[in-house]
Amino acid sequence: MSFLSVFDVREKVINRQGAGTACPYCGGPVLAWDYDAHMFLCFFPICHKTKRKFYCTICSRRLVPTI
Repeated sequence: MSFLSVFDVREKVINRQGAGTACPYCGGPVLAWDYDAHMFLCFFPICHKTKRKFYCTICSRRLVPTI
């Protein structure tokens, strides 16, 4: 029995820069990573987004920005 993946999300890092803040867990510097994300349905692109994610460089935690 085989399984065919119908949906596929591909992310590519386009930019990394300092976020200018400290990690609330360890106090280390935080980097902001910009991603170019594409969603495919059976090899056809259906969605394109640019995402920004925040990571601590010392404890490697993914941080969620508060509004």
